Amino acid sequence: MFNKMIAGILPHMPKKLVWIFSKQYIAGETLDEAIVNAKKLNAEGIQTTIDVLGEFITTLAEAKTNKEEYLQVIEAAEKAGVDGNYSLKPTFFGLLLDKEVAYQHIREVVAKAASYNNFVRIDMEDSPCTDMEIEIFRKLKQEFPANVGLVVQAYLKRTYRDIESFKDLNSPEHPVNLRVCKGIYIEPESIAYKKYHEVNSHFLDDVECMLKEGMYPAIATHDVPVIEGAYKLIEKYKVPNDKYEFQMLYGVTPALRKSILDKGHRMRVYVPFGKQWFGYSTRRLKENPKMAGVIIKALFNKG
Repeated sequence: MFNKMIAGILPHMPKKLVWIFSKQYIAGETLDEAIVNAKKLNAEGIQTTIDVLGEFITTLAEAKTNKEEYLQVIEAAEKAGVDGNYSLKPTFFGLLLDKEVAYQHIREVVAKAASYNNFVRIDMEDSPCTDMEIEIFRKLKQEFPANVGLVVQAYLKRTYRDIESFKDLNSPEHPVNLRVCKGIYIEPESIAYKKYHEVNSHFLDDVECMLKEGMYPAIATHDVPVIEGAYKLIEKYKVPNDKYEFQMLYGVTPALRKSILDKGHRMRVYVPFGKQWFGYSTRRLKENPKMAGVIIKALFNKG
């Protein structure tokens, strides 16, 4: 209860205070910082997915600016030799303002990555965006079969059916590539599973469905029971280690991350950066109030 109370208060506190917590989970405010930190992860044998923080913009001018920033990110990361790909949120490109404009911006970013034989992951946002984001993914997957993926959220009751609906896009040469995560948005019980064990069970059902269909699951979790369940599925279906990967957030559970790597599995870390770190950080707190304890300890340590 104490952690939840602190997590609820911190979004209203000065940014300098929240930064004490945030700096562990943000790769920097600038692209240069993000690239330096991505390369450090590469040196540990970890691939990355770089993301510019920000979403839910209010003007199409912002959408265009954000597209240009992503094009610069790709250019700079490729020039620096970063071993990684890119993630983006469609609302950052104006999805809720003009769906077609957002699609064209995202298409340009995917085309830029494709020119380097690289890949862009379309993040899944809250439920009002789900159908639109699936539509964008389907269109881009047909044009860029090797260069675009999607996120699916295990707590949504529709997700297993959505995965099955992607069979027509799947092929041995260009498998459907989906990041499976639990989901962090607050959704009504009518469309989302709420209980911990229930969400975990459906998460593993989703991964198993992908493995059976020959899709490429990116297993995004820090939850040990889910990871151990994924190990069993990988063994059950005798999946080569180049046909799946694990994913984790920047700065979270590094010892667990290393243990996965040491077992010979691929690991990719989500590398968020940018000036809009505050909203991302406070969402992480709401998702996991235990992290609030990190801030309190840091404050006492600093006197």
